[in-house]
Amino acid sequence: MDALLTYDSVEISFGGAAVVRDMSFSLHSGEILGLVGESGSGKSTIIKAAMGLLGNSGLVTRGDIWFEGKNLPDLPEKEMRRIRGSKIGMIFQDAGASLCPIRTIGEQIFESMTAHRQITKTEAKDASLSLFAKLRFKDGERIWNSYPFELSGGMNQRAGIAISVLMNPSVLFADEPTSALDVAVQRQVVDELLELRELFGTAIILVTHDIGVVSAMADSVLVLQQGNKMEYGRARAVLDHPQNSYTRKLLSAVPKLRRA
Repeated sequence: MDALLTYDSVEISFGGAAVVRDMSFSLHSGEILGLVGESGSGKSTIIKAAMGLLGNSGLVTRGDIWFEGKNLPDLPEKEMRRIRGSKIGMIFQDAGASLCPIRTIGEQIFESMTAHRQITKTEAKDASLSLFAKLRFKDGERIWNSYPFELSGGMNQRAGIAISVLMNPSVLFADEPTSALDVAVQRQVVDELLELRELFGTAIILVTHDIGVVSAMADSVLVLQQGNKMEYGRARAVLDHPQNSYTRKLLSAVPKLRRA
């Protein structure tokens, strides 16, 4: 099976100094890949490179990031805008914070969808309420009409996830999607991301330092330390029989949350 997204010997630098080195891995349809490591290990930098979100001082200085036959770092910003959101989605650590506080969730969903295709507000609402129902949101109509401040932090995060997937991207980057949430809402978010994979075959790169979330979700795992790949393989093999001393140290520091 062909890979949806391939990193081939990628080096990422800021101000001329390499922070991610010789990074190679592939993501296939419906696969959930967990990127794990301590803060500063390069996890978020790796996904921002594919999205063209490294900022002015960040640059892919070696290697290629292939998606649909195109090398993403070579694409002009206009073409990246077409891919960003519609074909590659992103859930941020605090999706609620990226919502506009003075516009309803429905207005923001409609705006994000019209940026990529022609759609009426009624069609956008119908699609949203259908997805809310599939993700078992209670009272989707109320969520559509609510301002972010009228919803809990957990509900805003879940609404942010819904906004990210309404365009049905083939790849979804989830950057620490559960770290700001309490345990009960963490479990809901984990279940919803797994549900999206079942419903749409979405491939997900999950950036997290939470081994419990990786254990509950990931098919494969890539372990990072200071921008270097320490270990990469099937999740159960890496988590149950780590070959690398850094991976063993990382795993020994955290309790495991088993798959439900």
